[in-house]
Amino acid sequence: MAQYRSLRSQRKPARNRAVAISYDSANMAAPKVSANGQGAIAEKIIELAKEHGVPIRKDPDMVELLAQLDVGQMIPPELYAVVAEVLAFVYRIKGKNL
Repeated sequence: MAQYRSLRSQRKPARNRAVAISYDSANMAAPKVSANGQGAIAEKIIELAKEHGVPIRKDPDMVELLAQLDVGQMIPPELYAVVAEVLAFVYRIKGKNL
């Protein structure tokens, strides 16, 4: 997990950043990064999520960790606990059981 650690003291001033993840438990071994961007790209990711009813969670530290991954990359085991928080958040919003 050390290689994915967020260093708050070294973080540059916040710029709009977004990371989208996707997960289909029937067809995927682990969630994956489906979009990642800053500035105008991040705004578009957020806009599309809203248009399609995708829950949005604002968590700069989590975004910082997930932004280190490439689009299409499966979430590594070291970040499962972080992503489990996101999935639990989504399930609560959608009223699904884990």
